[in-house]
Amino acid sequence: MLEQSPLVYLVDDDDAVRDGLALLLRSVGLRSAGFGDPQAFLAQLTPQSIGCVVLDIRMPGISGLDVLGQLAEQSDLPVVMLTGHANVDLCRRAFKGGAMEFLQKPVDDDVFLDAVQAAVRTHIANREKLAVTQAAQERLDKLSGREREVLERIVQGLSNKEIAREFDLSPRTVETYRANVFAKLEAETLAGLIREYAGLLDLETPASRAPPP
Repeated sequence: MLEQSPLVYLVDDDDAVRDGLALLLRSVGLRSAGFGDPQAFLAQLTPQSIGCVVLDIRMPGISGLDVLGQLAEQSDLPVVMLTGHANVDLCRRAFKGGAMEFLQKPVDDDVFLDAVQAAVRTHIANREKLAVTQAAQERLDKLSGREREVLERIVQGLSNKEIAREFDLSPRTVETYRANVFAKLEAETLAGLIREYAGLLDLETPASRAPPP
């Protein structure tokens, strides 16, 4: 689980809008930080930030769509776009730029909270999934070269005898490698091993590895 509590970034040049949204978010236990200057928001943002961004489209100096583009280059935070002047083109450009939701001012309180809470939940789930993947990759990196080769053959469905023939090893030696693989990867079952590590391996299909007829 992530230790950092989520933070909703409110980026809007209207002080009253920011204050109103912040009050609304507090009513459901969400922290927020307001920014009237988009550049100041981007300057303080860190890759570790957890939560989401509520971003106004029309602001002086730089548009929300430009901010959305810069944000996509430095963060994975989901973005909820707000505008008082909605049209199909703006909506299309916002979603094309990676926005998760597009809402028109004045926004209904429940609609706003639903969108923000969904964005926060999505971000937390993505970060937790990333943390699990990184931990799995670290365990994978502990395998020796031969252990990794044995793992790849296990994931491809080869039996111990088939692996032994391919590498000119005894079946008992393959069993030892197999046991080491399960221990180092902290896998309890074959299904669990395949589910967690198959996506991290760059594998040829069994057909592409088969010798020509």
